Amino acid sequence: MRTPRLLAAVLALGTALSASGCVQASSGTSPSTDPSRAQHELDGLTVATSQSMAGYSRDRFPHWSQQGNGCDTREFVLKRDGKSVNVNQNCRITSGQWHSRYDNKTVNDASALDIDHMVPLANAWRSGANSWSDDKRSQFANDITRPQLFAVSSSVNRAKGDQDPSQWKPPYRGYWCQYAQDWVTVKRYWQLTVTETEKKALVDMLGTCQWQSSGQPT
Repeated sequence: MRTPRLLAAVLALGTALSASGCVQASSGTSPSTDPSRAQHELDGLTVATSQSMAGYSRDRFPHWSQQGNGCDTREFVLKRDGKSVNVNQNCRITSGQWHSRYDNKTVNDASALDIDHMVPLANAWRSGANSWSDDKRSQFANDITRPQLFAVSSSVNRAKGDQDPSQWKPPYRGYWCQYAQDWVTVKRYWQLTVTETEKKALVDMLGTCQWQSSGQPT
């Protein structure tokens, strides 16, 4: 009869951790393990030239909406992507540790992190979001279901800016495979276009998936 006692102890521990504001990160969006599927989805994307930036403003993509329990989207992602994350009663991060996947660095201070939009807002605007309603743009900017939002070091996020993969790639080459898959997933779901050079860069990045699966250096 030890099993019920063990289960009760585990549940009690989980309740205590929740009450203390200590949150163990989940993986958030699960890494894709099928690069061939990403290639197939990439082939299905519409190739088009970039549209005008006329009328663009980040305010046209209302972001950091409430996600429940007093947390906005930014705070949700910081909790999800970190380890041993502690928050106060207002869901403000007080401590934790994060792995910045783009540059393969460990970050111990939430203030040194940005929340990156995998497909940047300005890029989305140029590839179809300029015709959306503000409500749809807000859904895109706060998308915590697709691999669209990640906590990364501020420096790497600002180096990326609004550039597509033909203009910027993560400095950590070991993440190129997953980065390309995530980019394609987001563009496919939101029915955004890609440019010729963007598509070529994504094909090249998906090519690194074979090296990673075979254990060769990346």
